[in-house]
Amino acid sequence: MTGFGIFREVISSENELREMYGEPSQLVQNKAITQIDSHVRDFIGQAPFLIIATASADGKCDASPRGDAPGFVHIVDEHHLIIPERPGNKRMDSITNILANPQIGLIFMIPTLEETLRVNGRACIIRDAELLEKMAVKGRVPTIGIGVQVEECFMHCAKAFMRSGLWKPDTWPEEGTTPNVPQILADHVKLPGVTAKEVAEGLQDSYTKRLY
Repeated sequence: MTGFGIFREVISSENELREMYGEPSQLVQNKAITQIDSHVRDFIGQAPFLIIATASADGKCDASPRGDAPGFVHIVDEHHLIIPERPGNKRMDSITNILANPQIGLIFMIPTLEETLRVNGRACIIRDAELLEKMAVKGRVPTIGIGVQVEECFMHCAKAFMRSGLWKPDTWPEEGTTPNVPQILADHVKLPGVTAKEVAEGLQDSYTKRLY
């Protein structure tokens, strides 16, 4: 296989990977289930955060965070769940991808727990009022939701969180040392007269007035 940009030694087949790493254990091969059982239901019910992975019709991928109070993802039955779509920046990358390609991957996270739950399946965009009303917050019902038909659920090991120390406060950066997001946005959009100060004010207005 020829190089990929600056990369010259590129693995091009699963056989090459298996020669390097071998086959997964029987436990790993058997851990996936095809429905929402009591364990999956409990995990999702305690998760305040998840990552949604989607792809467009031509294969361009996107990963997007979703978060709310624990239990914000509504489980309909053992094969279906709904993620409420709260107000955002109107790019709607996940939503437009789902319209073109229904395949979806989810990673659910619970603070302090280093294992995560992965759910894969097919998604659609719903506006069923009787279902969306169950996910109202502060009297505001989401206009649409992401309905997921679950095909696969399984636990993912803790190694990524252990290596990163994500849930360990003593590894967190000191206050004031993280990237300056308003400045990044101002520099990236390159719009005349748009300053970091204006971006910061706009973000604060959005965060305080348009969460739901």
